[in-house]
Amino acid sequence: MSTNIDSITGNPRKAINRLAFPTIFSLLLMFLNNLIDSFWVAGINADALAALGFISPLYLVIIGLGNGVGAGTNSLISRYVGAGKFDDANNAVIHSFILMVVVSIVILIVGIFFLDDLVVIFGASSVSTYCLSYGQIIFLLNIAFLAPNVTSSIFRAEGNVRRATYPLIVAGIINIILDPILIYGFDLGIFGAGLATVIASFLGFLWMLYWIYVKRDTFFKFTFSHYRRKLEIYREILVVALPAGTEEIIFSLVAIILNYLIVVTAGVNEIASFTIAWRFISIVFLPCMAIGIATITVSGVAYGARDCAHFDETIRYSTMLSLAITLLISVVFFIFAYPICEVFNFQAGNLALVDRAAEILRMLVFYNFLIPFGATAAYAYQGVGAGFKSLSLTILRELVLSMAFAYIMGITMGMGVFGVYLGAIIGMNIGSLAGFVCIWIFNLKFKRQCRDSC
Repeated sequence: MSTNIDSITGNPRKAINRLAFPTIFSLLLMFLNNLIDSFWVAGINADALAALGFISPLYLVIIGLGNGVGAGTNSLISRYVGAGKFDDANNAVIHSFILMVVVSIVILIVGIFFLDDLVVIFGASSVSTYCLSYGQIIFLLNIAFLAPNVTSSIFRAEGNVRRATYPLIVAGIINIILDPILIYGFDLGIFGAGLATVIASFLGFLWMLYWIYVKRDTFFKFTFSHYRRKLEIYREILVVALPAGTEEIIFSLVAIILNYLIVVTAGVNEIASFTIAWRFISIVFLPCMAIGIATITVSGVAYGARDCAHFDETIRYSTMLSLAITLLISVVFFIFAYPICEVFNFQAGNLALVDRAAEILRMLVFYNFLIPFGATAAYAYQGVGAGFKSLSLTILRELVLSMAFAYIMGITMGMGVFGVYLGAIIGMNIGSLAGFVCIWIFNLKFKRQCRDSC
C-alpha cells in the first residue's frame, strides 16, 4: 500500500496520469449510462425523453453533493498525506462518512416533500408523470449514489486508483445491461431506467465494502476506533465540500436555466433535441473532470508538503493535458455529429428530432473549448482547501457570464434559441480564461512564500 502513497507524492505528471486516465474511463462509462438511458427512454416517446432532460439536472445535484463531500475529503486527506499526518487522515475518513449520511437524509426529505413542486417550478408540468416516475426512486435511494462517490474519493486520496474506479466501471456495465430489461422486459417504462441506475450503483458499492470490511487491506481504515471528533476536521471538509457541492448544483442549475430559455425561445420540442446534444457535450467535459479530480489529490499533496515546484508542475500539466484531449473530442464530435446522433433514431423514430440534435451538438462543441483553463483553476483551489475561491470562479463562469450572455443574446437581443446557445458559449470561454488568471496569480504567490520560507 505504501507504493500507492509514493505514487502521489512523487512526480506530478506521473501521479496525474496514474489517477486521471482510469478516472476518465469510469466517468465516460457513467456518462455513457446517461446516453443509454436517453437511448432507451427515447423509445417510449418524446415526452419521456423531455422528462429525462428535466430530471437529469436534479439527479446531477445528488451526484454533485456526493462529489462535494468526496472533494472535501480528498483535499483534506491529501494535505494530511503531504504533511505526514496519517492518524488525522484516518480520522477524516470517518468524519466524511458521517457528513455523507447527514447529506443523504436531507436529500431524502427534499424528495419526499418537495419533488412535485420542483417539477412544476422547472416548467415540466406537461410531463410531470414521467418526471416523478424517474425522480422519486432517485431521491429516495440517493445513498446508493453518495456512498460510492465518497468512498472512491478516499481510495483516490491514498493513490489506489484501481479501487477508486473499478466498482464504478462495473456499476456502469450493470446499468447498461439492466436498462432494456427493466424498461421493456418488465414493462416498467421510465421508472425502470431509474431503478436500473440505483441497483447498479448499489452493487458497485458492495464491492467497495468487500475491500474495506472483508479483506481489510485498505491503507486508510474505515472503523470508528479511529474516530476522534474534531470540529476542525468537519470544518476543513466542509470548506471544500460545500463550495464543491454547490458547484455541481450550479452545473445542474445551468442546464435548468438553459432548458427554460430554450422553452421560451423554441418550445418544449427543442428540449428533446437539446437533451441528446447535451449528453454528448457532457462527455467533452469528462477529461477536464477526471484530470481535475486527480489535480485535487496531487495539488493537495504538494501544497501540504509546501512543494511549490510540484504545485507549479501540476497546474501546467493538468491544463495542457485537459486542453489537448478536450479539443480532440470536440473535433471528432463536430465532424461526426450527424452519425453520432443518428443512433437515437433507432429508438426515437423521429428523424427531425435527431437532425436538430446534431445541429445543436455542432454548435455546442465550442462551449467547452477553453474550459480546461477554468476547470484546472477550480480543482486546484479545491486541492489547497480554498473551496470558496473555486466556487466564486464557477459562479462567474457558469452563471454571471455564460447564462447572462445567453439571456441577453437570446431574449434581450431577440436572437432566439441560436442566441441562447451562442451567448452560453461566449460567456463560458471568457469565464474560463479569467479563472486561469486567478490560479496562476495564486501559483506565483505560493512560489514567493516557498522562497521566503527558505
